[in-house]
Amino acid sequence: MPELILIGLAVFAFWGGLRAFERASVASVVTFLTWLAILGGLSLMLLLVLTGREGFAIAIAALVGPFLWERWRASQNGPEGAPAGPGRARPPPPDEGAMTREEAWRVLGLAPGADAAQIKAAHRRLIRAAHPDAGGSDRQAARLNQARDLLLGRGRRR
Repeated sequence: MPELILIGLAVFAFWGGLRAFERASVASVVTFLTWLAILGGLSLMLLLVLTGREGFAIAIAALVGPFLWERWRASQNGPEGAPAGPGRARPPPPDEGAMTREEAWRVLGLAPGADAAQIKAAHRRLIRAAHPDAGGSDRQAARLNQARDLLLGRGRRR
């Protein structure tokens, strides 16, 4: 009976992991797999040392060491254009000043006089590719949001 409970828990954990993988971004999957490889390598090193095979442990350290070093450096300095670590936000995009209505129409690719539904649809279509979470830039997303807000008459709330 305990074996059935353990098998059921394993299946439930596997299913939950698949659901989480389905919703995860590519960057978080890569990060997870990197840490999984690092922890697996460290575990293997510990097992080799405990069984008297220090030579193999050193070889594993040579494989895992660069990953550990890269992750440690990224958590200290942060790669170019990305947050420097957990809880550290990206700096806001530079404010380029006020956008004119003509420029807002151009940014959204619409003709002057488009209604609110067309503005929202154009914004939604363009933001999918320009959003930072989808590989776009903060600047592009900010400009699209600014154009949408200007054309829909939304002011900044502070």
